[in-house]
Amino acid sequence: MDVLVTRNILHGGDLRQKFELLAKCCEALPSGGCLIVCDSAIDDARRVNSFGFLMSMGMLIETPGGFDSIGAQCRAWTTEVGIAHAPVEPPTGP
Repeated sequence: MDVLVTRNILHGGDLRQKFELLAKCCEALPSGGCLIVCDSAIDDARRVNSFGFLMSMGMLIETPGGFDSIGAQCRAWTTEVGIAHAPVEPPTGP
Protein backbone atom coordinates (compact mmCIF):
# COMPACT_ATOMS: atom_id res chain seq x y z
CA MET A 1 0.00 0.00 0.00
CA ASP A 2 1.26 3.46 -0.88
CA VAL A 3 0.95 6.27 1.64
CA LEU A 4 1.04 10.03 1.05
CA VAL A 5 1.57 12.34 4.01
CA THR A 6 1.03 16.10 4.10
CA ARG A 7 2.24 18.04 7.11
CA ASN A 8 1.23 21.63 7.85
CA ILE A 9 0.40 22.32 4.20
CA LEU A 10 -3.36 22.22 3.86
CA HIS A 11 -4.07 25.16 6.18
CA GLY A 12 -1.90 27.52 4.11
CA GLY A 13 -4.17 27.58 1.06
CA ASP A 14 -7.58 28.96 0.28
CA LEU A 15 -10.48 26.60 -0.35
CA ARG A 16 -9.67 26.17 -4.05
CA GLN A 17 -6.03 25.35 -3.25
CA LYS A 18 -7.09 22.86 -0.57
CA PHE A 19 -9.30 21.04 -3.12
CA GLU A 20 -6.53 21.08 -5.75
CA LEU A 21 -4.00 19.59 -3.34
CA LEU A 22 -6.40 16.91 -2.10
CA ALA A 23 -7.45 16.04 -5.67
CA LYS A 24 -3.80 15.67 -6.76
CA CYS A 25 -3.13 13.44 -3.76
CA CYS A 26 -6.18 11.32 -4.62
CA GLU A 27 -5.07 11.02 -8.27
CA ALA A 28 -1.54 10.01 -7.25
CA LEU A 29 -2.67 7.24 -4.91
CA PRO A 30 -3.18 3.76 -6.29
CA SER A 31 -6.27 1.82 -5.31
CA GLY A 32 -5.97 0.93 -1.64
CA GLY A 33 -3.54 3.80 -0.97
CA CYS A 34 -3.70 6.01 2.09
CA LEU A 35 -3.56 9.79 2.54
CA ILE A 36 -2.56 11.11 5.95
CA VAL A 37 -3.15 14.83 6.52
CA CYS A 38 -1.28 16.16 9.56
CA ASP A 39 -2.34 19.73 10.12
CA SER A 40 -3.55 21.95 12.90
CA ALA A 41 -7.30 21.67 13.18
CA ILE A 42 -10.19 23.08 15.11
CA ASP A 43 -12.37 20.61 16.99
CA ASP A 44 -15.78 20.04 15.41
CA ALA A 45 -17.59 21.63 18.36
CA ARG A 46 -15.24 24.66 18.15
CA ARG A 47 -14.87 24.69 21.91
CA VAL A 48 -11.64 22.94 22.85
CA ASN A 49 -8.62 23.56 20.63
CA SER A 50 -7.66 27.22 21.04
CA PHE A 51 -4.38 26.50 19.22
CA GLY A 52 -6.34 25.70 16.05
CA PHE A 53 -8.14 29.05 16.28
CA LEU A 54 -4.85 30.89 16.76
CA MET A 55 -3.28 29.09 13.80
CA SER A 56 -6.30 29.96 11.67
CA MET A 57 -6.02 33.63 12.59
CA GLY A 58 -2.31 33.49 11.75
CA MET A 59 -3.04 31.96 8.35
CA LEU A 60 -5.58 34.70 7.62
CA ILE A 61 -2.92 37.30 8.44
CA GLU A 62 0.05 35.62 6.71
CA THR A 63 -1.58 34.22 3.55
CA PRO A 64 -4.08 35.52 1.00
CA GLY A 65 -6.68 32.90 1.93
CA GLY A 66 -5.33 30.22 4.24
CA PHE A 67 -7.31 28.99 7.22
CA ASP A 68 -7.61 26.04 9.55
CA SER A 69 -10.66 23.84 9.38
CA ILE A 70 -12.67 21.56 11.59
CA GLY A 71 -12.35 17.82 11.08
CA ALA A 72 -15.82 17.56 9.52
CA GLN A 73 -14.82 20.05 6.81
CA CYS A 74 -11.66 18.12 5.96
CA ARG A 75 -13.66 14.88 5.86
CA ALA A 76 -16.17 16.47 3.46
CA TRP A 77 -13.37 17.78 1.21
CA THR A 78 -11.62 14.41 1.01
CA THR A 79 -14.93 12.70 0.23
CA GLU A 80 -15.63 15.22 -2.53
CA VAL A 81 -12.30 14.54 -4.26
CA GLY A 82 -12.85 10.78 -4.16
CA ILE A 83 -11.30 9.52 -0.94
CA ALA A 84 -13.93 7.11 0.33
CA HIS A 85 -12.83 6.51 3.91
CA ALA A 86 -11.73 9.60 5.82
CA PRO A 87 -11.65 9.18 9.59
CA VAL A 88 -10.52 12.19 11.59
CA GLU A 89 -8.55 11.91 14.80
CA PRO A 90 -9.46 14.71 17.20
CA PRO A 91 -6.71 17.22 17.90
CA THR A 92 -4.85 16.54 21.12
CA GLY A 93 -2.67 19.64 21.07
CA PRO A 94 -0.29 21.57 18.88
